[in-house]
Amino acid sequence: MSKVESADLILKLYDLRREKVMREARNWMFTYHPTSGEEIGKMIMTEPENSAYFRMVTSYWDMAASFVNHEAIDAEMFNDTAGEHVAIYAKLEPYLEDLRNHFDSPDMLKHLEKVIKDSPDGMERVRKMQGWFKEMAEQSTKGENRTDAATQ
Repeated sequence: MSKVESADLILKLYDLRREKVMREARNWMFTYHPTSGEEIGKMIMTEPENSAYFRMVTSYWDMAASFVNHEAIDAEMFNDTAGEHVAIYAKLEPYLEDLRNHFDSPDMLKHLEKVIKDSPDGMERVRKMQGWFKEMAEQSTKGENRTDAATQ
């Protein structure tokens, strides 16, 4: 594959991310801060709209990563031009084994995981992102506590 072909595919993937429902799903995923695999599994089984968003975003990034793993897209170029896939993996990595077991899906997000782990700084980026998400979740909780106190 040429660099030009990789760039073209990356631009096509970017265009798909701009689709209206995909944007909604990505926005939801950005604000979703799971605390366990069990919580994610429950959400998938009981919250149809959020489940659809979750499945849309995770399957999109696993599909994009499969293009990298099958050498349709240059891995270095992909990692240089995208960061959202790292964020998605960072959110789910602590719970991935639980989810794979719960849904009897040992290959769940395997392409995304491989892209991250094959990147020289992939897991370092994941850990930084996880720290950032932890801070965001804590700030969100503090804001909820202030709101709760104000309404009592």
